[in-house]
Amino acid sequence: MSDAGSKNPQEAAKAQAKADKANKRREVNAGTQVQVGEHAREAGYVPRFKKRYAETIKPELMKKFGYKNALQVPKLNKVVLNIGAGEAASDGKKIVQAVNDLTAIAGQKAIQTRSKKAIAQFKIREGLPIGAKVTLRGDVMYEFVDRLITMALPRVRDFRGINPKSFDGRGNYAMGMKEHVVFLEIDYDKTESVWGMDIVFNTTAKTDEEARALLEGFQFPFTN
Repeated sequence: MSDAGSKNPQEAAKAQAKADKANKRREVNAGTQVQVGEHAREAGYVPRFKKRYAETIKPELMKKFGYKNALQVPKLNKVVLNIGAGEAASDGKKIVQAVNDLTAIAGQKAIQTRSKKAIAQFKIREGLPIGAKVTLRGDVMYEFVDRLITMALPRVRDFRGINPKSFDGRGNYAMGMKEHVVFLEIDYDKTESVWGMDIVFNTTAKTDEEARALLEGFQFPFTN
């Protein structure tokens, strides 16, 4: 009994250390979420666009397309943000800046993207960091879409709407932004480089028509 008792504290410490290491690894793999606004810490908080989907968009889509089951209603699955560093790919400091800026915009830790093959004319080696990328799901995804539609796009110079032809035929939509500084999270005066961004909205819609109706429910400003 005394022998077993002497091992228990050591075994417990080892088990705790192992659990802490596993939790840290899961946190890194998932991307460390950055708090977006004070209300993000409030218990029971539901993002405005998530609530809009459940209370307004979903019922409207069921009525418009005649779905018999609520599970058939299209929804946003994920949003992928990407910044390509272009000619700055060989500058490690600018890559770090791109990652930090995208993290601030997304509200979630971004990662470096690397070249899959060497391109001699652009002096790019295989495996060289060339930009930043982040994939958003859940509440942080809805928070980003809200900020994009209500705050960022209206700040785009001479903005006249987004292209309604950028669907891929499978219910996904892609758009580009010339300047990432339109997001309020970026301090223009402290930004050394202005990046272009690609944003891809992945939905569960089966057709582009359904996907467009879904995004229009989130007030995406498509041109006619």
